[in-house]
Amino acid sequence: MISVNREGEVWVFAEQHGGVIEETPLELMGKARGLADELGVKLGVMLLGDGVKGLSTKLIQFGADKVYVAEHPLLEHYQTNSYSKVIYDLIHKHEPQIVLYGATATGRDLGPRVASAIKAGLTADCTDLQIGDHKIANSEDVHKNLLLQIRPAFGGNIIATIINYDRWPQMATIREGVMPMVEPDVKRKGEVIEESVELSQEELVLEILDEHKRQKKVNLKAARVIVAGGAGVGSKENFKLIWDLANCLGASPGATRAAVDLGFIDHDHQVGQTGTTVRPSLYIAVGISGAIQHQAGMSGSQKIVAINNDPDAPIFQLAHYKIVGDLNEVLPKMIKAIKEKV
Repeated sequence: MISVNREGEVWVFAEQHGGVIEETPLELMGKARGLADELGVKLGVMLLGDGVKGLSTKLIQFGADKVYVAEHPLLEHYQTNSYSKVIYDLIHKHEPQIVLYGATATGRDLGPRVASAIKAGLTADCTDLQIGDHKIANSEDVHKNLLLQIRPAFGGNIIATIINYDRWPQMATIREGVMPMVEPDVKRKGEVIEESVELSQEELVLEILDEHKRQKKVNLKAARVIVAGGAGVGSKENFKLIWDLANCLGASPGATRAAVDLGFIDHDHQVGQTGTTVRPSLYIAVGISGAIQHQAGMSGSQKIVAINNDPDAPIFQLAHYKIVGDLNEVLPKMIKAIKEKV
């Protein structure tokens, strides 16, 4: 555990693979920049790898004041032991007050390991972050300017706000896609700080001989139009109507977790709390009841069209346009109408 340094910086872990920065830390930069400005401190970024110093320019353009670069041949590939050791040393040296990671596979592995080593708390899968005060119950003590770590809890049925006032740094992982990515400022200036790294092969559990990464079949976060189906679609055969409507609109097919679990479509298309968070211009929800877990991933859509045969479905409370009817009758008519106007 490090001391509670209320003048400490806000930090983001800049996850990169093969010399390419992942989207999630870039999404975090906008929110982290706002937190740092509200606290009146610098925004720092941890950049680990081998031969990655050149990525600092991009991180500065996205809002970093300082980029802490840790380069070493043994950091070329991500391993829990090596990365957590380096970050542990950086945190002890510079004492940031907030450390943020993307809730990616890497962030979910790395964040808890660092938090455990430092004996600090960590809130996983946050959907929002704010700065606020906290008054201790039955006491006059008020802790100012804490990180309010906001996330769904109890299966998404409530929204919890979690604080850490006595064991710092305040640490959290943030879900992919929930923070809008800011536009980079190519004129921004920042400081690049090269950190010394001491690692030996004996400290690593594994030797990585080769690395393969499967690319997602669809980039839902970039889609302007999404046609999504839920368990109410009924079958994999019926789900072909989702694909047909999506093809007519030049849209990306999406799905709820229930539809994915039923085998209607693969996980890459899943939208929601355990899938991708999206903000398309148009979201068409077909046979989707509208559970809060799904709403968490698509409620930011500019326009929502819901098609469901249950007039009391929760999705209708969120939708801008509501169609009550059998999707097997409604979708073919929509497809026919669209094709006739093309």
